[in-house]
Amino acid sequence: MSTAEYRAQEGTIDPGRIAERARPQIVERGLRARPGGWLGWITSTDHKKIGVMYLIATFMFFVVGGVEALMMRLQLGAAQNTIMDGQTYNALVSLHGTTMVFLFVVPVLAGFGNYLVPLMIGARDMAFPRLNALSLWLFVFGGIVFYTSLFFTPPEAGWTSYAPLSDDAFLPTGGIDAWIFLVHLTGLSSLIGAINFVATIHNMRPKGMGFGRMPLFVWTILIYAYLLILALPAIAAAVTMLLTDRHFGTGFFDPTAGGDPLLWQHLFWFFGHPEVYILILPAMGIVSEVLPVFSRKPIFGYSFIAYSGVAIGFLSFTVWAHHMFATGLGDFANGAFATGSFLIGVPTGVKIFNWIGTMWGGSLRFKTAMLFAVGFIAMFIIGGISGVSLASPPVDFQQTDTYYVVAHIHYVLFGGAIMGMFAGMYYWWPKMFGRFLDEGLGKVHFWLTMVGFNLAFFPMHWLGTEGMPRRIYTYFPDMGWNFWNMMSSVGAYILGISVMVLVGNMIYAYRRPREEMPDNPWDAATLEWATTSPPPAHNFDAVPVVYSRYPLWEDRHPVEGGQPAVIAAAAPHTSIDERSHPADTQVAVGEGESNAHLATVEADHGEHEAGHAFHLPAPTIFPMILAFGLLLIAFALLFSPPILKVTFLITGVIYFVVAIYGWVKQISE
Repeated sequence: MSTAEYRAQEGTIDPGRIAERARPQIVERGLRARPGGWLGWITSTDHKKIGVMYLIATFMFFVVGGVEALMMRLQLGAAQNTIMDGQTYNALVSLHGTTMVFLFVVPVLAGFGNYLVPLMIGARDMAFPRLNALSLWLFVFGGIVFYTSLFFTPPEAGWTSYAPLSDDAFLPTGGIDAWIFLVHLTGLSSLIGAINFVATIHNMRPKGMGFGRMPLFVWTILIYAYLLILALPAIAAAVTMLLTDRHFGTGFFDPTAGGDPLLWQHLFWFFGHPEVYILILPAMGIVSEVLPVFSRKPIFGYSFIAYSGVAIGFLSFTVWAHHMFATGLGDFANGAFATGSFLIGVPTGVKIFNWIGTMWGGSLRFKTAMLFAVGFIAMFIIGGISGVSLASPPVDFQQTDTYYVVAHIHYVLFGGAIMGMFAGMYYWWPKMFGRFLDEGLGKVHFWLTMVGFNLAFFPMHWLGTEGMPRRIYTYFPDMGWNFWNMMSSVGAYILGISVMVLVGNMIYAYRRPREEMPDNPWDAATLEWATTSPPPAHNFDAVPVVYSRYPLWEDRHPVEGGQPAVIAAAAPHTSIDERSHPADTQVAVGEGESNAHLATVEADHGEHEAGHAFHLPAPTIFPMILAFGLLLIAFALLFSPPILKVTFLITGVIYFVVAIYGWVKQISE
């Protein structure tokens, strides 16, 4: 039976031909008006709007963290510079590191995941849309709590806040407390988001999409989510202990009270080293989506890439103490953790060879997204090699707490995670916003990034080898570090210019007259490209049924006598927490424009009735109110005047209770 005969017999629709597909009928329904404008955004539970808000907020924190880095490099650009004192420099180190890890890289990947995962698995929304909104607002308010410290004393103990330096005996001001509440609020945000990703991916994949047919980006988001669920309790426990040490007289990290400062390092790095792979795995997933599209061939070794990600996730919990080789753990512990650190390079290397194999023999198109994906591979190899050297205890004894470690972490996180994020931004921008980023400006952005990044961070390998300690704010001219520090600072400012080019590109794309956007401008293979650009509120007119890892490629180029790679079914997906409450989940098509209309599917398909309304969550303000209540409670512990403490505490509790009551009442309606 031919593909055409199969479709005719089954009464199916080819979602790869969007222009030819019948659109759903619009029927009048009594639907409460949906807010438009900014209120429509802050009350939205649409995973796409939440994803966009994540991306906007994280990019703002990225710019702030970048400015902090440029200020640090300005100070270090010359010997015995006097632009700032040591206290200010330590604050900048703490603000920059914390911002980039907790307020940029982790949540920006959550932003991509929020926008793309439901689209890539053919779902209407995330499993728990209201919790999805709560996750966003907890992240935003966590960042606000942290930067409130600028109004008194910022934290000065670095982004790791090692005890006992972070105890009140050394830093009695509220900066460390602000850091603790940042970790709590953003950690709760990440935990809620991770549970949501797991529930969505496990329960809302369409018929035919087993784990062997999931897009590789979805694979990495699933592993990312499991790692967050397993790792976050450790740092939550650590910062809670630190908070009670600072304010309630406990001594978890105080040797004079029976505590142990090394306990902090164990708890922090039990979270912190899986965190490195939490940061890099979704970027690897992005690269695994971009390379096949611009190589015009399927990914080489799909199963190896998918399961090597699982292996990385497992092994990431066996390496945390390689950050502690210099603390005197002993030969056996050092050997065990060095072995785990060497082993984790194997599945990472598997991915790299698979990516190279994907490009080998392909018909390469060097669009900006492809350039950043290739740049990711090159830079991450350098970061991986320096990581292998640091996994050897004798080498680590020499390099620990030097600029060699600074070079390594930036090659992994900027050269890896952020380069991957840029590849995803250029790749999915047309899908998200219905406009292309300019390719000419994009290539300028790429080359400035490559030149600036390598000029900024590669010299740090030499500086570290020559003995320059990290976290020093000045140095003597006769140390031999002058030239490489100056080069590093020049590179940092070139990197800053590259970000300005990216901002200009985004503004240019926004202001450019909007053109008709193809649904699949890159001729990609995965389901997010089977709907309009940008997608409608309900994502898909009909939930697809998948028969291939590459449904859109194989659907457009079917094998005669085979079945289609993807067909459209009329069964609407509902999110898990909305299935029992249809009165609360009617969705308006064209939010803010035609609020009195619903989309229904009219299709002949087996057991499903035509005319079934899409069920999506209604907008709600209660997740934002709940997160704001927690923000005020955190303020109550940060500000010292008793009147402010009482005011913030009472107001925060009221907001929290009102939000819980309104949330439950809205669900039960």
